[in-house]
Amino acid sequence: MRVALFATCLVDMFNSNVGKATVELLEHLGCEVDFPESQVCCGQPAYNSGYVKESKEAMKKMIDTFADAEYVVCPSGSCAYMFHEYQHLFKDDPKWGPKAKELASKTYELTQFIVDVLKIEDVGATFAGKVTLHTSCHMTRLLGVKEAPMKLLNHVKGLQFTELPGKHNCCGFGGTFSVKMTAISEQMVDEKVQHAEETDADVLIGADCGCLMNIGGRIDRKEKPMKVLHIAEVLNCRQGV
Repeated sequence: MRVALFATCLVDMFNSNVGKATVELLEHLGCEVDFPESQVCCGQPAYNSGYVKESKEAMKKMIDTFADAEYVVCPSGSCAYMFHEYQHLFKDDPKWGPKAKELASKTYELTQFIVDVLKIEDVGATFAGKVTLHTSCHMTRLLGVKEAPMKLLNHVKGLQFTELPGKHNCCGFGGTFSVKMTAISEQMVDEKVQHAEETDADVLIGADCGCLMNIGGRIDRKEKPMKVLHIAEVLNCRQGV
């Protein structure tokens, strides 16, 4: 099965290890992974800030970039959802509407693709540690991916899981929200860190690098011993930590 990787800006610029883990994991599961080099930002930051017209230029670029892909897989529920949003934004456009709809039909968040398309729940991972899981807003509420991450984590050997209190609460990132509403965002991420500490976990796992960057940054500033890892890094682990 051939898969086109939509890496996302945050993976490209800040967390390349997540991209590497995603590719290695997909290849381990029998996929041939392609990385279209013409990919850019999906347009979400500009779109969420109200610059709809300007963001559409980036969207068109991405539609063309992944036009020939059999499947598009993304290690971010938020960015994957944005590809699904394109079909609504271009619904009245005779040229881009059908293309946007086609892109949405073949775009999946990483864990969603593994569970729903590949029909795999045990990827053969081993991870020795106490963990908790942060479920991101866009991935669960908008993309509708709620069960796939835990289905995969439940089969990771050596992993000790504790559910995160207030797991449905936003971490305070919200893209430009954390910039425009800094004081509120800070209180939200402080609450998230507090809840993570209550689990006594060594590692907080997430499936969106934006959330992990926000939570991880706050953990570092508070000098807490907890680590943050993307779920791809955990699922790609073969010999524990």
